[in-house]
Amino acid sequence: MSLTDLKRKKPKDTRVKVSVDDFIEEANNYALGLGASHGQPDITSTTQEFLKGLDKKSTKIYRHATFTLTEKSISQLDEIAKTSKVAKSKILRILIDEFYQQSSAKQSDLLRKTSR
Repeated sequence: MSLTDLKRKKPKDTRVKVSVDDFIEEANNYALGLGASHGQPDITSTTQEFLKGLDKKSTKIYRHATFTLTEKSISQLDEIAKTSKVAKSKILRILIDEFYQQSSAKQSDLLRKTSR
């Protein structure tokens, strides 16, 4: 190997230039769980697969998330978890999936009731 092989090469610029509006739109899509520029959720699992729960082989499909809950919600979740002997995160996944499966009108009605 000669010294010419050690010369620093100029890095290739593989970044794609994106307008500010496009960047914000993609960030909003990501926050809403929508695929990149598709406008449809990236949900491919069925309810049965979803409810299967956490096992050691499927841990790669889970991501850590942080939520802020009221004291009442936390105590209710604790009570449900103790009586059903099901993990709190699994209970939340089930509830989220049940809410997601409902029509927009039912979702709006539930949200209106809970915002009081």
